[in-house]
Amino acid sequence: MHVALPIGTGNNLMGSDSIEAMGGKFVAGNNFSLSLTPDSEEQAHQLFNGLSAGGSVTMPMEKQFWGALFGMFTDKFGINWMVNYQLPAE
Repeated sequence: MHVALPIGTGNNLMGSDSIEAMGGKFVAGNNFSLSLTPDSEEQAHQLFNGLSAGGSVTMPMEKQFWGALFGMFTDKFGINWMVNYQLPAE
C-alpha cells in the first residue's frame, strides 16, 4: 500500500510498504519519497540537479507518457525524491 500526503501547494509526502518479496528490504529512509511539483521546466531541472548531487539517480529527468517531465533519485543522505513538472499542453 502507499499514501500521498499533500504538503503545501503541489508537494506530497509519499509513503509505501517495504516488502522484501517485492524487491527491497526496509532501511530507514527508503519507505517514503518527497515529491516536488515545480512551476517551470527550468525549476524542475534545477531542483533535480541540485538535490541529486552526490546521490543516485533512479530515473533521469525525461518527458513521460503522462505529459510531464519526471525524474527520481535518492539523495546523498538516502532520502528518495521525485520531481514532476506537468508540461503545457501542445
